Amino acid sequence: MVVTRHPLLRALEPVADALGAELVGPKQVRAGDIPLVWEGAVVGGLRLPGMHGTLERMMTAVEQELGVTLGEMSREQKQLAVRRLDDRGAFALRRSVESVADAMGVSRFTIYNYLNAADAD
Repeated sequence: MVVTRHPLLRALEPVADALGAELVGPKQVRAGDIPLVWEGAVVGGLRLPGMHGTLERMMTAVEQELGVTLGEMSREQKQLAVRRLDDRGAFALRRSVESVADAMGVSRFTIYNYLNAADAD
């Protein structure tokens, strides 16, 4: 038997992937999921990820947006990446400054300088 996904679920696959979320069928929707309604009927749900891996997903998204890995970025790209991560709330996460610094190959002090420079703009 071939199971086909509802067109709404198929259309939302790139969004779910970008968020690190999971699309589930209507029978799998549970509390905490976002019900996806089509013409008055629940056709599935969007299950958002937990906090685990959030910073990694944010860093990967910024790398994809800028087209280069954090470690290979120029100084200006690193500043822009830090600004984008800060805009997304990445630095509210525990040990995020250290993780971003390690990924970029710079010191924590450098990340704090980038953050201070962004605040001054």
